[in-house]
Amino acid sequence: MTEYDVQTPTLFDIKKIREILPHRYPFLLVDKIVEMDLEKPSILGQKNLTMNEDFFQGHFPDAPIMPGVLILEALAQTGGILVHEKGFRDKIALFLSVAHAKFRNPVKPGDILLLYAEGTIFSSKGGRVKTRATVGSKVAVEAELGFALVKKEQI
Repeated sequence: MTEYDVQTPTLFDIKKIREILPHRYPFLLVDKIVEMDLEKPSILGQKNLTMNEDFFQGHFPDAPIMPGVLILEALAQTGGILVHEKGFRDKIALFLSVAHAKFRNPVKPGDILLLYAEGTIFSSKGGRVKTRATVGSKVAVEAELGFALVKKEQI
């Protein structure tokens, strides 16, 4: 991943993301995609966090932090966009497993959460992505996520 500049043009805006992912508010956790390399394959997404997020109201309200499981979900959704763009457009990536998860730094209101996923295995049945979420130069979460690919009409 290259150094990220918040002025980087948007590759996929929220309208395009909504065409790809089945999630909707409050469970759509990716605001935009700013980089993608289908040869590597890798993707960089972004989630802008404000105090208006529902989870901040109840997750340590006096010292609000984003729940780690929601950061994992945001990483999985970013990986799902990569899977779609790798050509699995008739299927949906379903979250299957989490391995080697490390929660390193809290994510707070006002943060820009960068969501990086790199594909390690892709097949017609599923695969795996290595992920990392950062705020600035600080790693918030690292994990390897597994997914199953299911035809949309089977859900």
